[in-house]
Amino acid sequence: MERLECVIVGSGPAGYTAAIYAARADLKPVMYTGLEPGGQLTTTTEVDNFPGYPQGISGPMMMEDLKAQAERFGTEVRFGLVTKAVLSSEPGGWHRLTIDENTEIEARTLIISTGASAKYLGLDAEKRLAGHGVSACAVCDGFFYKGHEVVIVGGGDTAAEEATYLAKLCTKVTMLVRRDQLRASKAMQNRVFNTPNLVVEWNTETVDLVGDQVLEGVKVRNVLTQEEKVIPAQGFFLAIGHKPNTDLFKGQLDMDEVGYLITKPGTTQTRLPGVFASGDAQDKVYRQAITAAGTGCMAALEAERYLADLH
Repeated sequence: MERLECVIVGSGPAGYTAAIYAARADLKPVMYTGLEPGGQLTTTTEVDNFPGYPQGISGPMMMEDLKAQAERFGTEVRFGLVTKAVLSSEPGGWHRLTIDENTEIEARTLIISTGASAKYLGLDAEKRLAGHGVSACAVCDGFFYKGHEVVIVGGGDTAAEEATYLAKLCTKVTMLVRRDQLRASKAMQNRVFNTPNLVVEWNTETVDLVGDQVLEGVKVRNVLTQEEKVIPAQGFFLAIGHKPNTDLFKGQLDMDEVGYLITKPGTTQTRLPGVFASGDAQDKVYRQAITAAGTGCMAALEAERYLADLH
């Protein structure tokens, strides 16, 4: 069986940054990309808020840059999905991983960078108009809709926060809430109700998105009256939550009720020795490429120290 000093699971900003640091420390890291090489950023057309790209860069291109940098220092990037993990609780123990349900390997250190997936409504138009009006990150993409009218779906704290953020940039923000009240905290509700260009449509669900090449409007339905109408909009933002891609580690690692991995405060260490978690798999607060990259760096440094202490 192949035994590796450092295995990185996931290939977003966290995974690639971990790979760069691990490779430079001569840990000879092997990365398994997962089904979506590059992670969530590959669904983002323009990245304008990552330092070092003054003109901005497309998400897929940025991930190619990070991949090339990781490979330059000796990271072996393998296209494959980890389908099973049996983690050791012994210091210096080997963690057994199954790749694509048929190949087994063992890793002395494991860096989990599996990310999180934004929840979508399941409309065909969401895929068609992704990057052309549809976004699951207001902080990432709100700037592109400056001076336009947008719609946001959700009723929790994240939706309220993103709606008020968008209201600073956009002429009008319409918030679609399925119930007759917000789930958001009182403080966030007050911010929503005190924002003049933010309109809340209660008891309202999304029926479809209007537009062929770019978004032109959002077709909605009142769940009480069944009345339908189209709200003109150039942007459609989803804020109905994220699901961390951590099912693989259920019952072995500590996680919160949603599935975010819990690490020791100020570190990327999980409760098992030699297992580290970085990026959106463990960060439900910031969820930005730059913060993911930062925790990827931390995970690699901690893996290096862990291995050094063993020898």
